[in-house]
Amino acid sequence: MRYVSTRATDHTTRAFSDILLEGLAPDGGLYLPAEYPRVDAGTLAQWRKVLADDGYAALAFEVCSLFIDDIPAEDLLGICRRAYAPEKFSDPQIVPVSELSDGVRLAHLSNGPSAAFKDMAMQLLGELFAHELARRGERLTILGATSGDTGSAAEYALLGRPGIRVVMLSPADRMTPFQQAQMYSIDDPGVVNLAVEGVFDDCQDLVKAINADAEFKRDHHIGAVNSINWARVLAQSVYYIKAYLALDLPEGAEVDYTVPSGNFGNIYAGYIAKRMGLPIAHLIVATNENDVLYHTLRSGEYRARPAADVAKTSSPSMDIGKASNFERYIYNISGDDSAQTAALWHTLESGGTVSLQALGERIRASGFDAGRSSHADRLTTIRDVYEKYGRLIDPHTADGVHVARQWQAAHPSERPMICLETALPAKFEETVQEATGITAPRPERFRDIEQAPRRVEILPNDVTTLKDYIARSLAQHQ
Repeated sequence: MRYVSTRATDHTTRAFSDILLEGLAPDGGLYLPAEYPRVDAGTLAQWRKVLADDGYAALAFEVCSLFIDDIPAEDLLGICRRAYAPEKFSDPQIVPVSELSDGVRLAHLSNGPSAAFKDMAMQLLGELFAHELARRGERLTILGATSGDTGSAAEYALLGRPGIRVVMLSPADRMTPFQQAQMYSIDDPGVVNLAVEGVFDDCQDLVKAINADAEFKRDHHIGAVNSINWARVLAQSVYYIKAYLALDLPEGAEVDYTVPSGNFGNIYAGYIAKRMGLPIAHLIVATNENDVLYHTLRSGEYRARPAADVAKTSSPSMDIGKASNFERYIYNISGDDSAQTAALWHTLESGGTVSLQALGERIRASGFDAGRSSHADRLTTIRDVYEKYGRLIDPHTADGVHVARQWQAAHPSERPMICLETALPAKFEETVQEATGITAPRPERFRDIEQAPRRVEILPNDVTTLKDYIARSLAQHQ
């Protein structure tokens, strides 16, 4: 299996282990497989047995083996088993699926160490990094950006690993107190938290700017854990397959998925599964008030929302105005046209509007649609789900359930609708309390976490300042 950049014009291909450590391609593009493996009904039946007999880790190995052929199978199996060891998760199924009586299923992704769906990829990424760095005898500085949950999931997964240092950017005052405390309370010289004076898109742009400086990236051994890293998106595709298999449907029966999404990585993982042959009819993006993806998929025109116009909402992990992973999707539906993709993204990054009208039929054929919700919708949905089913959900999952219900009402079907749950409601205590009047329970390990000492530095939204900080910080901890 070889990998290409969405912007490459020379048809250069790379091995998995190389793109794992590299993250963003030198040309600024995102890596993708040169071709996608296909799975048929027989393979899915085999995987259902693997899942039943050996659990989630074994399924992850089966899926990842199709994309990773430069790590010995025995080593890769060990990586998957360590990443998805049952003792790391609060449910032995890792990703249990429950049903709301109105027909929406929830795939629960918040059972990991940081209580958010990002654990599902970060636990695997941590093991992959550790394996490859040990094999090469190298070290890596992980530079990441988070809108809320990526940061804590990455830091928990990489904490204490030899040869790995983490520098995580987060938007100042844009996360909940719980999310901030999860990151900023970590006391380890290998973890650096920087609160950037801006929004998530500013943090993401800083990460991309650092990655675009080949000399700085090489000299400081910079790698990535954001969904610009292909391995993270690959890991997320596994839980789409697991949720489908858990329903035990007749051969070939299709399902729909609704996915809360801001950066397009979570739902793009579903598109990977669909391209592989998983019977997915529709992938519905659920947005909040920062509804760039909604407008893009409905109008056929994509324009990034300036940072100043990104609203601060009660589902803050989706407060994003520019979805990085949409570039991978456009590359795919354009027929893997790297020149067109590069031109479109140059227009977008210059502040222009990208027209996707010529790709409209392909977008519709790919099964994507979108919906949006407001703070009032989230409150109503959280309250309704709790009162009817006795289940608390977080505001991002509420975005998903709200959109799923709307979509089902407009498109009546017998197909199951699976909504991806994204986080424990305790991470968004204020909104859950506003909706239901109760305080969401939290795992014992998070009791009083907001009162823990904080270790974070405020940084201006400036790439030169960030480079200087990274250089000084690394020099002090060699």
